[in-house]
Amino acid sequence: MVGTWAASLAGLRQRVATNDQGVAIALIACGLAAIVTMQIGGRYADRYGAMLPCQVGGAVMVVASGVLGWAPSYPVLLGAAIVLGAGNGALDVAMNSLGVQAETERSRPVMSRLHACFSIGSLGGAGLVLLTSPLAGDPWPALALAAVVGTVVLVLIARWHVSSPPRRVSEEAGSGRRGLPPIAWALGLMALCFGLSEGTAMDWSAIHVTDVTGVSPGVGAAGLAAVSASMVAIRLAGDAIVARVGRARVVQVGALAAAGGYAGIVFVQPLWLVLLCWLVVGFGVGLVAPQIYAVAGHLGGGRVLAVVTGFGYTAFLAGPALIGFASHEFGIQRAMVIPLVTALALSALAFTRLLHR
Repeated sequence: MVGTWAASLAGLRQRVATNDQGVAIALIACGLAAIVTMQIGGRYADRYGAMLPCQVGGAVMVVASGVLGWAPSYPVLLGAAIVLGAGNGALDVAMNSLGVQAETERSRPVMSRLHACFSIGSLGGAGLVLLTSPLAGDPWPALALAAVVGTVVLVLIARWHVSSPPRRVSEEAGSGRRGLPPIAWALGLMALCFGLSEGTAMDWSAIHVTDVTGVSPGVGAAGLAAVSASMVAIRLAGDAIVARVGRARVVQVGALAAAGGYAGIVFVQPLWLVLLCWLVVGFGVGLVAPQIYAVAGHLGGGRVLAVVTGFGYTAFLAGPALIGFASHEFGIQRAMVIPLVTALALSALAFTRLLHR
């Protein structure tokens, strides 16, 4: 559902007759809603288990996707974006909490493969838009299909939940009211950096390809498809890489690769080169989020994870709104200097000892 929403932005922008600033405002609203529900979902996961936030958040996203497919005007689209963000926030932090629990029980990395499933979903969402938009002239069929897929997954989760009750993610994190450790805020700063770099790729790659290369919005979704495909590939291999070289090295190299991809995006215009640069960005950012979230979850369970994830989503969903405003003023290619800078900053932070744990 997130991938379909991101790949549909160019078509939705055209349907409701808004501009890049309108898209930016919708992303800000979506991000703020996600940040609020993340804090609720993370604390609930520590106290009672992470399954219920997954189910409720997923159901809310299904409703939002259906409304987005129908939205006839910008106010309706804005309201649906807020609902989508609210559902996504609760679902995201709860899923990551379950991932940390799984990694703890396995005693070896697993978060990258779990995040690969998110990238597979994003790739599928972009594929739905690529396949259906040229036929329908609008992204509504893709959004409707995404809602149907989400409903099926929720039914499967509910059936699994009956035979496998929810568990606390962290007994230690679920007790007491101790303050957050200082490293939580440092990890949050790193999450801000990768959130803007990855969020820009997710939210603006389709629009960037559309505007810079002059293709139709349906073909422009190939930008998100390129990002998602490379993220799937690197995340499927990511756990083995982490086990071999460590989380810190993975983040250092990944952030530098993302910066290199964005450096190309700032300058190139041929379609094949633009897509190649987005592929490089996807490879770079693909391994970053799982490692930072894993460190946060192991450090303090759902509570710390909610804070760090909240920082990440501040940038992941609201930060790319900066791209909308910058694009309106300077053009979308020059606006890509912003994620280039944050990718470089993330790599610099990764050379500290924050991830050596």
